[in-house]
Amino acid sequence: MPEFQKNYRVRRVEQLGAHMVRLSLEAPEIADIVRPGQFVMVACSTVQDPLLRRPFSVHSRLPGGVIQLLFRVVGRGTALLAETIAGDALSLIGPLGRSFGRAPEGEICLIGGGIGSAPLFFLAQWLVEQGTIPLVLLGAAGADELIALQENFRELGCSVHVSTDDGSLGHHGYVTELLPALSTKISKVYACGPVPMMATVARFCGDSIACEVSLETHMACGLGACLGCAIPIPGRADSYQHVCKHGPVFQASAVEWP
Repeated sequence: MPEFQKNYRVRRVEQLGAHMVRLSLEAPEIADIVRPGQFVMVACSTVQDPLLRRPFSVHSRLPGGVIQLLFRVVGRGTALLAETIAGDALSLIGPLGRSFGRAPEGEICLIGGGIGSAPLFFLAQWLVEQGTIPLVLLGAAGADELIALQENFRELGCSVHVSTDDGSLGHHGYVTELLPALSTKISKVYACGPVPMMATVARFCGDSIACEVSLETHMACGLGACLGCAIPIPGRADSYQHVCKHGPVFQASAVEWP
């Protein structure tokens, strides 16, 4: 699959919470071929300061060749991106990485923790277009991070269950605590979020429920050259795979969980 490195125009900047930002970019070449789970590398400024690009999964694809990126402001790079305005140009490389696999027959469940919910919305769009309405479980620290996202999923027709660490919205506790009551209906789980959350999901699914996870790691290039996103291969000493090239989507069984 081809990848592109171009400057793309920012169409819209949305503040979805105190620290959550959604960018809409006119990127027709990427929008035409990107698949759920893939990502782009974004330059945070035009003066290479900070030097390294930041990886962001594609959050959504809209008509007219528009893609959306959803991120949390956590440092200087994301702070600069949050300050962009409509009409600015950002340099993107993408689409990169391995996408989510096909959904089998039966109930499909998407589980997102915090900013890990970002790529799952594009996946939900994809599934709905194919006639599958997924069950969606969303978790976050507080309601501020979930209100807009849960409504977006519901607009697709998804049944959405939410949890918050502080109890401000939905279930008071971890999103994985919602799984047991639903497991009898689920044929496949797609998950993205903090590693402890995904490890819990992977153990819960075991060998009985198909499970794919999207990993988040630090990346310098996104192309497999820097080797900065290497993770160990279970059961193979001194053997590694790279999140940018072999992922970011993996079968849960292909990941060495803590």
